[in-house]
Amino acid sequence: MNYNGRDFWSASVALTPAAQKYHSPLAVTLPYEGSPLDLTVFVSCYNEEHSIINTINIIIETMDIIGIKYEIIVIDDGSKDSSFDLVRNYMLVHPEINIVLRGNKQNKGLAQNYLDAAFMGCGTFFCMIHGDNAEPVETMIDIMRAVGEADIIVPYDIAAISRSTWYEVVAGAVNGLINFITGHRVNDYSGLQIHLRYNVMRWHPGTNRSGFQTVMLCQLLDLGFTCKQVPCRSAVIRHSDFAAMWRNIFSATRAIMDIMLRRLSNTIGW
Repeated sequence: MNYNGRDFWSASVALTPAAQKYHSPLAVTLPYEGSPLDLTVFVSCYNEEHSIINTINIIIETMDIIGIKYEIIVIDDGSKDSSFDLVRNYMLVHPEINIVLRGNKQNKGLAQNYLDAAFMGCGTFFCMIHGDNAEPVETMIDIMRAVGEADIIVPYDIAAISRSTWYEVVAGAVNGLINFITGHRVNDYSGLQIHLRYNVMRWHPGTNRSGFQTVMLCQLLDLGFTCKQVPCRSAVIRHSDFAAMWRNIFSATRAIMDIMLRRLSNTIGW
């Protein structure tokens, strides 16, 4: 069955007088409306004591320039350093900033925390920023000023700091293969995507493997949600070793397999 983005929720709703005390027809058919904030920013944190505060400051600076209502949800995933205490102390000094901090007693992994933050938040839109302070203000502004212009915001680099040759080759091959399989024309599946927060809760792929954002993006595009690709003026490239390269290749392979299996399932009606 084909849908067209937000029309997925089109329905007739009837409530008994008793049910009207707890439910609203608009909440059932228009789940993207009525959020008190424009954007929920999830900051992932694991042993980021040297960068987490700068990351938060860059988010605040960006939002002050853009002028949207936002919240910051920091999930410390069982850090062994002082990351959690640094953020907590920052919150005491800046009570005027809308920050939620959760410290996991056990490590849950990035994908699980991404989903948890979406349920914790109350913004219309949702995005993830890593706590390693990798994105400069210029890049953040390019991305965040597009919030609300489409259901999905997908950034891509046009002036990135030099990457290694293997990164360029692997990333380009993976991106091209996904576009070939899906028929989409996405410039970069690995950037800081911005989604409707309700879509993250509804269509999160339910996997703890990296590459979950790629799988979710393809599914949402298949469902007809609108997408705007945003060129970014600059980006800081995270350094990775040889082992990290193979982890990324493995994750990309698993994401491609997930996409192919889902499309096959939809085709034959499973």
